[in-house]
Amino acid sequence: MSERSELARGAQGKAIAVDRLRQVIRRGAVVPGQRLVEAELVEQFGVTRGSVRAAIDELITEGLIERIHNRGARVRTVSRQQAVEILECRKVLEGLIAAKAAERAEPADIERLRDYAQRLTASVRDGEPLEYSSLNHELHGALAEIAGQATAADLIDRLNAQIVRHQFQLSLRAGRPQVSLGEHLAVVDAVIAGDAAAAERAMRDHLDSVIAALGDPD
Repeated sequence: MSERSELARGAQGKAIAVDRLRQVIRRGAVVPGQRLVEAELVEQFGVTRGSVRAAIDELITEGLIERIHNRGARVRTVSRQQAVEILECRKVLEGLIAAKAAERAEPADIERLRDYAQRLTASVRDGEPLEYSSLNHELHGALAEIAGQATAADLIDRLNAQIVRHQFQLSLRAGRPQVSLGEHLAVVDAVIAGDAAAAERAMRDHLDSVIAALGDPD
């Protein structure tokens, strides 16, 4: 079998390329303003050039990548101020999600949220910021599922895609997981209690905290 025939292609290849490219941008392996060379990404991800191009097109729609005329695609630069503006929009939507989740949570959902609370607490206790960051993302996704507000969830995903690098860097800042944990536990407690107003308030407080932390470069 030739080397090219071993490359992932089609929907599978695109999915692989999208996931890998999003991750390398998130972790800072490619930096804002850096040009993306298709041949290098083909070799790095093990997918076809067509899959790489399709992935770049998708991440352009998400706001992670931009295409410059006669210069190709590059990682989009999102300033700190732009990230704050995105978070301010997200705060409204996340507050809605939390309120709806509090109204609609079933017993199985409550157990799921309690499990997340325990795992988040354990990751902070054990000094595992990457695990905490991953669980944090999963918790927000679980709240969106429970809320059943697909439109808000889709808008949040599109907003988040543009600032993944900022959020990832913030999650690794010393002391930040400890602060974030208390905020997330407050959201979980309010949702479990079925208190929509308290859940929305707790989520908005959390996003205000993220905005404040992002505005502080130290």
